[in-house]
Amino acid sequence: MAKRRLTRRQNWRVSKIQQERTQRAEKKAGQVEQRLAQGELGPEQEGLVVAHYGGQVDVEALGIDGERVSQRAHLRANLDKLVAGDRVAWRAGESTGVVVARFDRRSELCRPDSNGQLKPMAANIDYIILVIAPLPTPHPFLIDRYLVAAENQHIPPILLLNKQDLVDDSNRDAIDDLLRPYSAIGYPVVTTSCQTEEGLEPLERLLAGHTSVFVGQSGVGKSSLVNALLPEAGLRVGEMSEATGKGRHTTTTARLFHFPAGGQLIDSPGIRDFNLWHLDRDSIAYGFREFRPYLGQCKFRDCKHLDDPGCALTQAVAEGTIEQRRYDSYRHLLQARDYP
Repeated sequence: MAKRRLTRRQNWRVSKIQQERTQRAEKKAGQVEQRLAQGELGPEQEGLVVAHYGGQVDVEALGIDGERVSQRAHLRANLDKLVAGDRVAWRAGESTGVVVARFDRRSELCRPDSNGQLKPMAANIDYIILVIAPLPTPHPFLIDRYLVAAENQHIPPILLLNKQDLVDDSNRDAIDDLLRPYSAIGYPVVTTSCQTEEGLEPLERLLAGHTSVFVGQSGVGKSSLVNALLPEAGLRVGEMSEATGKGRHTTTTARLFHFPAGGQLIDSPGIRDFNLWHLDRDSIAYGFREFRPYLGQCKFRDCKHLDDPGCALTQAVAEGTIEQRRYDSYRHLLQARDYP
């Protein structure tokens, strides 16, 4: 479809809006620098970003009595976008503070935006907890997309089957068959139920001392899990849509919570579609951890691992060393990405 051309007035309107936004940003940046120059703020200290709202963040620091206190803060003009989990240097004020620097991230969870550009969602993550449930029905292809993304961001993933109370004789075999290949290649698989509290204590022990983020389809119970693990969080829980069978988004911004025994949990906005447009063919193959021993072993260096002669990967599939279903996911991901 041909791109619609804007009229002269529409072009003027777009230009005017952009100019006004630039002016507002420059004005805000000037106000921040003025506050820093006039000494209105306290001494520089280390803080932890627990939530972000566009050009502002909530920064947490330890109070005099050791209690955690947080304050809304503006960002200095030269700073990139901050996300929950970022360690920063900041200065507190009477009502709002100013973040002056960000420390290096040891890891970050990103997803591509509509333009294919990577957008950070959370920082300094130890585990990605991929939450699935009997409803909405989990699909191997969707699970594999999350796992490929996690593997390429070098953050260990854990599969969590929530709503275990919904498993019965009608779906138990299908769910066991779904999870079996992931356990076989070394992915930890844990089960929980917020209704019966089954598995919550083992999950708490697993997450203690680490910073984790929950990801997964809307409706799998991420907010319910956060409320079960941290009742003071009080997140709004959505219902399943009868029309679509999908969950409704209830989390609107990533927020960091603390476990009483130590460790943090970042609850991220629901992600229905985790695309991999930013990954090339080799990165997608790398994201299947059981493929790695065979990568580079094919007859031809430019092997696409599809119908190429002498492919070590397809030979492993034929011999049963690699699950056919996982290989089918690989092909599906390539087709969805439309690689040449």
